[in-house]
Amino acid sequence: MFTRVGASAFKKDLTNIAILCEALGNPHQKFKSIHVAGTNGKGSTSHMLASVLQAQGYKTGLYTSPHLKDFRERIRINGKMISKKEVISFVQQQKKRIEEVEPSFFEVTVAMAFDHFARHQVDIAVIEVGLGGRLDSTNIIHPEIAVITNISLDHTNMLGNTLEEIAGEKAGIIKKNIPVVIGETQEKTQPVFIRKAEEMKAPIIFADSALSTSDISIKNNKLSLSIIEDNQVKYKNILCDLTGIYQPKNILTVLETLSVLHQKTEIKTSEDSIYKGLKQVKKQTGLQGRWQTLGKNPLIICDTGHNEGGITEVVKNIKLTHYQNLHVVFGMVKDKDISKVLSLMPKDATYYFCKPDLERGLDAKELQKQASTFGLKGKSYESVSGAKENAIKSAKPDDLIFIGGSTFVVAEAI
Repeated sequence: MFTRVGASAFKKDLTNIAILCEALGNPHQKFKSIHVAGTNGKGSTSHMLASVLQAQGYKTGLYTSPHLKDFRERIRINGKMISKKEVISFVQQQKKRIEEVEPSFFEVTVAMAFDHFARHQVDIAVIEVGLGGRLDSTNIIHPEIAVITNISLDHTNMLGNTLEEIAGEKAGIIKKNIPVVIGETQEKTQPVFIRKAEEMKAPIIFADSALSTSDISIKNNKLSLSIIEDNQVKYKNILCDLTGIYQPKNILTVLETLSVLHQKTEIKTSEDSIYKGLKQVKKQTGLQGRWQTLGKNPLIICDTGHNEGGITEVVKNIKLTHYQNLHVVFGMVKDKDISKVLSLMPKDATYYFCKPDLERGLDAKELQKQASTFGLKGKSYESVSGAKENAIKSAKPDDLIFIGGSTFVVAEAI
């Protein structure tokens, strides 16, 4: 399983998913879809899109990964997780085929999601790419629109060592004549996307060129912002319950995607459903782990950002938060280049290094040792819960405890 062991479990091939889906009657061809790729922001973007479509009254499927606490978080319809009974039933019915084909855990899950959405006759499904794009199991779909949020260095052992190489893998979801929305204009990746879109005759739109934000603030635990198009206010004072300072970029991507969807299909979203959907993303879709408050006095916040791009945004958020002293509960996985992430982390903090409870987890003492070379000081702990408990004991009511470094650390903390 990729989650447990990393690269050795990643299958760079669409053969298995094609065999599984064909045996199921090609369920992915029975519903409309939006395909979302990107290094950072694809999870938030997918959940926001689903929330707005749901608010409009569409029966909306949502496939995401990884899960934080419950496997069934990956497969939802209108925010409701697939039932345990349906998971068991699918595995029992497909057991013989799974043994014959020997697909990865991820491939079986993708097939299960497509089968679930087809059987429940969703109007549209938002499908988040697992890893990369070109060879990801989800790339068997033929969506209404493709979305690529942003590109940062992550999974370099599988996707490439440069932003251009990684962008090339993500660009693999661009299909013939299917519009693609790019969330963020980046100097190194823009030519890669334009070239691929031209090759596929796919209309391409950069969301941050079409729209911009203004009046960004945090009010009553909600992100507030206005959206500008052609120097005019298009949406005034949108409220969103995802308060990370990186979310305005994702909101632009969501709004441009919905606009393109509106032009291309009969699926329309009103202004009212956009306001309602963005205001209740967590409630409507069950999203967790995005600059999420876990406690107050002291303030405890977690975030799943775990690569250079994600940690850059996390550090911006920390700087915008009022606190007396900073405590950081931090753990990582061992198959990543962690030096860049460690170089970005705040030095004026007390660290509580820990190992997430899985094979890929980096030993806490090893992490502590590497972190010390970047001027990060603190102790190591056997577990995430031990590190968290010690941070809470040490912190004063006006302090901030940040928990992160890995999705798996956040999952255990929650």
